[in-house]
This record gives sequence, structure tokens and C-alpha cells, in this order.
Amino acid sequence: MITDWGGVLTGPLLDTVRAWIAADDIDFDSYVAVMRPWVTGAYESTGEANPIHALERGECTDAEFEQLLAAQIVRRDGTPVPAAGLLDRMFAATVLSQPMLELLRQLRAAGVRTALLSNSWGVTSYPVDLFPELFDAVVISAEVGMRKPEERIFRHAAQLLGLPLGECVFVDDLEANVLAAQALGMTGVWHTDPGETVARLGALVGLPAPDSLP
Repeated sequence: MITDWGGVLTGPLLDTVRAWIAADDIDFDSYVAVMRPWVTGAYESTGEANPIHALERGECTDAEFEQLLAAQIVRRDGTPVPAAGLLDRMFAATVLSQPMLELLRQLRAAGVRTALLSNSWGVTSYPVDLFPELFDAVVISAEVGMRKPEERIFRHAAQLLGLPLGECVFVDDLEANVLAAQALGMTGVWHTDPGETVARLGALVGLPAPDSLP
């Protein structure tokens, strides 16, 4: 099983970002005006340079992305947003999804190989101390110079697990990434609710129903 991080093993990313916007008193309209075309463009094959592509592939540093974003958004009182540490603040309200973490532990205990496949927004935001118990392989986009939904990063993750793509299940909260994985022969699970995903994955690998788990 290959899984995304943010929005799958954590609470919804929109909730996390909204908490940061409130904490930093960001003008929401200025944030949307910048991020909407960046995010939309990040999943379009236009060939145009995109700051999200650069960040996720490690083609720019976290600090460079922070400076670029901070220069284009403002606080509600019109004052500038500090660039230093912006990504850490953006994800400071991240809450781990305990049902999904427990599912990973159950899968590994049942002999299922697991991998993390994450498009990174700041490499310091991951609780790497949890990785050894959760994953057999870890792929962080900025560290490998590839990003979802590129075909090569799915192949890389499956190769690290020693499995053909057709024997892998991929879980992500972004439909575009799930569709890309399915096009390669993977079983795709579009994550929208932890309970539904736990039930779906449990059924796929033959785990006991959640109510009967110890």
C-alpha cells in the first residue's frame, strides 16, 4: 500500500491552512488570488513554470518559496507576511489521523508492505520519528526530484517496495493523483473520509472489520 501524507494521514489540508490563515491574520482574498492559479496550474500539462512544481521537485528551496509567496499575500491590516518560517506556520495546526495510522500498523502486522509517497511542502513538517513503524519505504518528492502525478514517481515508489505497479494500492486525497496511479495499473483509493478508507483498504487486503480489531 502506497499512501499520500497530507490530507490522508493527517486531517484535511484545508482545515490546516485555514488555521494558519487565522493565526497569521492573513487576508484570505490575497491568498486565494495567488494560490488558486498556482494549484490549478500544478495539475495542468501546460508546460509553464509553476512555483508548486519547483517546490515539490526540490528545484527551489523552502526559503525561496516562502519569500515568493509572502511577497504576494498580505495580512488583513495590510502589513507584510513574514517569509521566514512560513511553511512551518502553514502546517503548524496539522493533526494526525489516528485511524489511518492504526490502519498502517495493522497492514504491516499482516505482512503488507507500505510506502509513503508525498509531494513535499517543507521537509521539516513530517514526524519522521514515526516513519520506521509505519513505512517500509519513504518517497518525499523534493528529495527525489519528482512529484505526483508524474508516472516516474509512482514507478519509483513501487520499485522500492519490490512490487509491480499492478500489485500496489495507492491512496491520495487528490483525485488527479489517484487517476494517474490507476492509469498505470495500480488500484486507486480516493481518500475523503478515514472510516471509508479504512474499510476499503481492509477489504482489499482481507483485514478484519474495524469493529473486530483488537
